[in-house]
Amino acid sequence: MHRPRRTLRAAAALAVAAGLALTTGCAPQAGKAEAAPTTPAPPPPPPPTVPWPLTGVETTDPVQRPALAVKIENSPESRPQAGLNGADMVWEEVVEGGITRFVAVYHSTLPPEIGPIRSVRPMDAAIAAPLHGLFAFSGGQQPFVQAVAGAGMQVVSHDKGHGGFYRHPDRYAPHNVYADPADFLAQADPQHTADPIEQFSMASAADQPSALGTGTPAAVLKLKLSGMSTPTWAWDGAQQAWLRSEGSAPAMQADGQQLKATNVVVLRVDIVNTRYTDPAGNPVPETAMVGSGEALVATGGHTLAARWSKASETDRVVLTDAHGTPVMLAAGNTWVELVPNRSGSVTVG
Repeated sequence: MHRPRRTLRAAAALAVAAGLALTTGCAPQAGKAEAAPTTPAPPPPPPPTVPWPLTGVETTDPVQRPALAVKIENSPESRPQAGLNGADMVWEEVVEGGITRFVAVYHSTLPPEIGPIRSVRPMDAAIAAPLHGLFAFSGGQQPFVQAVAGAGMQVVSHDKGHGGFYRHPDRYAPHNVYADPADFLAQADPQHTADPIEQFSMASAADQPSALGTGTPAAVLKLKLSGMSTPTWAWDGAQQAWLRSEGSAPAMQADGQQLKATNVVVLRVDIVNTRYTDPAGNPVPETAMVGSGEALVATGGHTLAARWSKASETDRVVLTDAHGTPVMLAAGNTWVELVPNRSGSVTVG
């Protein structure tokens, strides 16, 4: 029996169609390459850090600018002062009448306002000369002004009409001269634009501050600079700082913060009267800054007996321990207390 032609043709057509479908399904699709596996890029390395020269605090964004030393008043009428906690270093010195004044040094931080600013004294040149920066003050006898300039500092003087000074509306003269420190730094001449060098040896993150390694635990540091000046520094573990009092009263800034320091360095010094006098007839004293003597370093709730030495007016103060090893301070701000050998005292509790 013969199969109809129509049926044979249909079967052949179905076979051809099936073959084409199979061929088409196996062929690769044009234009679509297989994706290669991807590896995520490694994170960028952290930016390098460098220490601020006067505090040893690490920073990834240093600013090149000179150090600025400013003479700040500390009579009862001047308190509370502005901007002292923003200073990298503060030096306290005895002046005429037994009151003290500060040389506040600004570099890593610039507070918006500092003051009251007062007059220069004979030991200020030796204190500030190693910074080779700017020294701002209001008033002062000409020999003292000349000594600052002669020691390599750029003088910024209120009396000479230099810019940046203004009278605070809430204070009365002579306790009302204030400034924005940035306005002083904007006046730096080409010879006074470089960063300062390190003033004290500062411990890095890999080092231990000397007082913590070989010092003695201490909670309070009581100082007598004169009959009128008896500051106290008390260790506060919560803030990891020494907090300052004037006598028994907390020493406060105008913004309500208590004055504080990471390191307190006490230098026992000789004080002599110069041939100059103040307007009231009191002899102007001078602290002998060149030489050597006993020192005490307070860091981290510990104190360490040390020696200080300063080879010349323009050299830095060097601190060494009983073995002659350089003393390292903790990273942070430092207050330097110039305590007279004859009339002053230091009590650690």
